[in-house]
Amino acid sequence: MNVTRKPTHNFQKDISNCGLTGFISKSGKLVGGEVIIKSIALMHDRGNGLGGGFGAYGIYPDYKEFFAFHLMYESGMALQLTEEYLERHFFIEQHEEIPTRRTPAIVNPPVFKRYFVKPLETPDYQEAIEFQGMTDEDVVVRHVMSINNEIEGAFVVSSGKNMGAFKGVGYPEEIADFFRLEEYQGYIWTAHNRFPTNTPGWWGGAHPFTLLDWSIVHNGEISSYGINKRYLEMYGYLCTMLTDTEVVAYTLDLLIRKHGLTPELASLALASPFWDIIDALPEDERQLLTAIRQVYGSALLNGPFAILFASNEGLIGLNDRVKLRPLVCATKDDFVYMASEEAAIREICPKPDKVWAPRGGEPVIAKLDPGVI
Repeated sequence: MNVTRKPTHNFQKDISNCGLTGFISKSGKLVGGEVIIKSIALMHDRGNGLGGGFGAYGIYPDYKEFFAFHLMYESGMALQLTEEYLERHFFIEQHEEIPTRRTPAIVNPPVFKRYFVKPLETPDYQEAIEFQGMTDEDVVVRHVMSINNEIEGAFVVSSGKNMGAFKGVGYPEEIADFFRLEEYQGYIWTAHNRFPTNTPGWWGGAHPFTLLDWSIVHNGEISSYGINKRYLEMYGYLCTMLTDTEVVAYTLDLLIRKHGLTPELASLALASPFWDIIDALPEDERQLLTAIRQVYGSALLNGPFAILFASNEGLIGLNDRVKLRPLVCATKDDFVYMASEEAAIREICPKPDKVWAPRGGEPVIAKLDPGVI
């Protein structure tokens, strides 16, 4: 008997938008870029070709004491103005074009250069350090915000030490081919396959989003973007990349580096438990979480999300409080893996020691062993 099937009967894979993957060797073993490419390429269907990117740590050991600026330029004037700006404010140890190769799928890419720098001890620098109590990191953040906000067509892709971000418009395997990522080795890698829904697909809007050595890849939507953005602006952070994910990188810099919260407490601020859960906790925990929600209410992230955020200290995975986006984790020897799909982990680690799905709002924190950095 012939049965008429409705369109809704056809199987459709639930891709839940975007794909992310990452791993860390806690002992600092260097792994070639071809590994992370293999993992993210398995989740090709999670993107639509409008954004792919990678974060890599440990890739510049010869310049590990310098801030590694990756710059994207949309015009020759932007390049000229930015290099004049950098020469006024930084000692430049080395600068060069970021190596790329001609890739058929990548059309009219911007120009990419990298600079290994330290702040110059100018009068403005001395005033910032001696009278405003700023650190070198604060000075770098100020200059990153200035370049992104004031020089049209110039964008700081990443600005951390011994790390870099590589991103653009295309599927991640195409971006990896363009940037020749198989030539790099790192002890932490993250990758993102983008499916933009309510923000534009452009080179600066691809993930990761970075500040200093923080890098963020994200699946989902930050519906609290407006209040998060206004909160960050009070502390001098300027959101210029036209996407909600940018606020996560800046919020983590504020909470962890500036305010001194541990990664665990910062995660609780971003994905705090609901009030009825807090009220049922033992007294000490209740007071702590109540204080976090009251002090950092404007930093709370609403909406569905799964994020990986990395730094030179480690890799952290975090879901929203109701786990509306997938996140799977695994371990094998000294490696910790995190991804949107278990298959993306098994593609590069066929026999993990342990596989699990963390609960909503429960951070998975994998730190580098002492002495690695």
